[in-house]
Amino acid sequence: MFAGLAFAGGGNRCYWQGGFYETVAPRLALSPRRVVGVSAGAFAMLYTALGRGPTIREQVRQACLGRTSEMDWAAFRRGGRLFPVGELYQSLLTQLFTPEALATLRITSDFRIAISRPPRFWPLPIAAMLGIGAYQLEKRLRRPVHPTAGRRLGFVPDLVRLADCATAEQLVAALMASAAVPPFMPAGLVGQRAALDGGLVDSAPAWALADLEEAGEQTLVLLTRPFSAVPQVAGRTYARPSRTIPVSQFTIRDWEGIRFAYELGISDGESFLRRMEVEARTG
Repeated sequence: MFAGLAFAGGGNRCYWQGGFYETVAPRLALSPRRVVGVSAGAFAMLYTALGRGPTIREQVRQACLGRTSEMDWAAFRRGGRLFPVGELYQSLLTQLFTPEALATLRITSDFRIAISRPPRFWPLPIAAMLGIGAYQLEKRLRRPVHPTAGRRLGFVPDLVRLADCATAEQLVAALMASAAVPPFMPAGLVGQRAALDGGLVDSAPAWALADLEEAGEQTLVLLTRPFSAVPQVAGRTYARPSRTIPVSQFTIRDWEGIRFAYELGISDGESFLRRMEVEARTG
């Protein structure tokens, strides 16, 4: 039904996509030829493709237990990172994406990971600060489904094809780069060039499916915010949460918020299927 599928970013809100996909995919027999994801959405697109959602959520639940802060001052005093979320995320990716998992994904679909290339004329810390600041400001003032501030600042979209990742380590590096939002997540390096969160260009990377839509094929874009309105694009269907997901993007201690995101995804997936059934009967 859908030739292309896109997973938007959103940190922990992306567990909504896990619940939605696990509910909808079996019923619709989803088998898109191309799947693109950005930031935590790229992680969601791959662990759902592997059918590892329950395992991932249990690991995240265990990691949240007993944590009372998002910061690790003791590690910071020893010269480590103040925000441990980046190291925890990389450890989770490394455990999941083994050479065997990479081989399985290669034959499943054409997976692509969206990243942002910062402007070459700015030092990386300044580019990151300006890009993140512009994204946050645009999100609060305009709330667009597809932000544009990053492109206007000179950030360039780029894609890493999973098929081009020769090793599991390269895949993990691409996923880390796609989620790179300093200081929470470290800056990335892909192809010997700096890379930052792909959401700085567009947090819902439907642009990577535009050629499929232009050819008359259907695409599905999974958002992580309950936008009141979405763009009307021929061939494109948006799915979005039915309400705001009350969880911080980078939290490492709010398991209840993460579980809420997942369970809302299941509920919204069921609603989506009912709408599809009605449209099929009346269309």
